[in-house]
Amino acid sequence: MTQISRDDVQHLAQLSSLQLSDDEADGLRVDLDNIVNYIHQLSELDTTGVEPTYQVTDLQNVWRDDVVDDYGLTGQALVKLAPDAVENQIKVPKVL
Repeated sequence: MTQISRDDVQHLAQLSSLQLSDDEADGLRVDLDNIVNYIHQLSELDTTGVEPTYQVTDLQNVWRDDVVDDYGLTGQALVKLAPDAVENQIKVPKVL
């Protein structure tokens, strides 16, 4: 079995930009060691003949047609509502 050292935990903490006290590092080392051991247990299971599970909720994509709805307005009418328009275009202030 793989043993995770305190140096491994400190290295992971550094990569994650975390600062851990010695007590936190020891607790995390035990937790990570338990997780790795559990993964080793799972890898020992015989999964011959078991189909991979990709979706467990039976959800499917719902598709709809793209329908343009103009809400009864034309582009010309919308441009007329703008406070300032030039040549059928809405004039807006510069943003830099």
